[in-house]
Amino acid sequence: MKAQREGTLAGAGHEISRVEGLHLELALFNRRIAELERLHPDGQKIEALKARALAVSRQIDELRCVGATEELAGLLAK
Repeated sequence: MKAQREGTLAGAGHEISRVEGLHLELALFNRRIAELERLHPDGQKIEALKARALAVSRQIDELRCVGATEELAGLLAK
């Protein structure tokens, strides 16, 4: 049981670092979008960046849901 718990914690740590990385990526997109909106309010690049930012935010949501589901499954298995 202890080995299983340690494996789960290691997996959770990987998911947390991946979520943190995606948050940084999302912050960069948001900064770039704000910069482009100031310089070129009607630019097509802005729409492309917004679409990518939405995709990254969906990845963050998916990872959080997977982590929460795994944690809940572990609690229910006890």
